[in-house]
Parts: sequence; C-alpha cells; structure tokens
Amino acid sequence: MLGASGVLLLLGGGALTAHAYDNTRQELTNHEYGSVMWRDEQVDEVFPLTIGGRGGHEGGLYDRDKALWHRMGISPETDCDKGLTRAILKAAQDNGCKAVLRATYVDPTANMVTTLAVVVLPEGPRETGPKEKVAEVYQDNRATEAAVAAYAVPGTAAARWKDRNGAYLMAVPGEHMPYAVGASIGSADGHVAGELPGEFSEDNDIDRESWHADAQDLVELFVSHLVNLRRGETR
Repeated sequence: MLGASGVLLLLGGGALTAHAYDNTRQELTNHEYGSVMWRDEQVDEVFPLTIGGRGGHEGGLYDRDKALWHRMGISPETDCDKGLTRAILKAAQDNGCKAVLRATYVDPTANMVTTLAVVVLPEGPRETGPKEKVAEVYQDNRATEAAVAAYAVPGTAAARWKDRNGAYLMAVPGEHMPYAVGASIGSADGHVAGELPGEFSEDNDIDRESWHADAQDLVELFVSHLVNLRRGETR
C-alpha cells in the first residue's frame, strides 16, 4: 500500500493551503476549474479510494460497500514518458503532454488489476484538440497498445502487475477538461491473454475483448468522477 505521505502529495508540486484552495474556487467557476483541478486537488481526491458502486452513473460511484475497484497505490511519477506506452506516448508528446497521473486499483476478488491514467494536455478546439488527437491514435492502435504503463504496487495484490490483457482510452468531453483518460487492465497473477484453441483462434484478439470492455467501463466511470470533482460533488 502507498504510504500516507504518498496519498497526501499534491499534484503540480508543493503544498496547497486550504486558503489558497478556497480562493481558487472563488475565482473560477466550477466549469473553469476543470482546467486546473489536476494540480489543485489532492491526489487522493483525483483518485478516490474506491470507484464504481453498482449503478455508478446514477450516484453510486463512491459507495464503498458496493465498490467495483479498490485503490492499491498512486504513482509518484508524473512524467509523460513514465505513464504511457509507444504510440500513445508519442501522440501525447506531439500534442503538448504536461503530465500523466496514475493510480492502480484491483477488483473485489483481487483477480483483476488496472492502472488508470489522467493525461494532462493543453486545451484546444472542440473535436480537433490535443485530447481528441490522442484518443484517435489509441483507436487506430487499439489491438496492440496498452496505452497506460502498468504501475505495480509492492506488498499488495497488484505487486505482480505488468502485462495488460485489455485497455481503453478516451477524451474527457467538454470545455475546460483538457484530459484523456486511459486504463490498462490485466490479471493480478500475471496471466496474459492469448490465442484461444480451435475455432476460436481465427480471431486472435477475441480473448481480450472482455478485458477491453472492462477497461472501457472503468474509464467511463472515472470520467464521471472527474466531472463530479469539477463540480465539487464527490461525496
């Protein structure tokens, strides 16, 4: 588990006092606050302890008794080249990547593990801005890209986490939300999805489809969380 000092790190470096935080809220509308919340929020607010109670989109995102994902640790590294893989990294760097924030979660059975990432990019025109361009590159390379570099957490169920079985990445919709969110997902025991036997082997990616779907579900839940965070509605 990540120590308390790691959880209390503030994004963007340096401690942010409650007074300064209040001033940010006063000077910016909730809508505008989305642009800076990645560095103004405490990191354990960006990555909550649990995600996705059943019916998460209808208010159950933070129901710990019914959580779908439990946080194991938060990466202290925010450099873009530490958090992304291959084509996604190049696309992010080509489009002005500022930082990549990552945290690793496991499901309630501790069989599945995932690393979530928030890719911080410059703001740009709707539909053709940096976040959309990064998401487009992911879609073009979906079959081969992990998108997010796995973050293993020693001493936890995510200690052996290194090889993705599925992934997903999307642009966060809306103005003043200059982020792409991605997730790589795999097996906590290190099992790597491969070709299925017999007739199923005709589609080499079929064994990964359920993993891709799980990653997509998680990313969409997390995007809902970021919208709530901008509004100050995470509880």
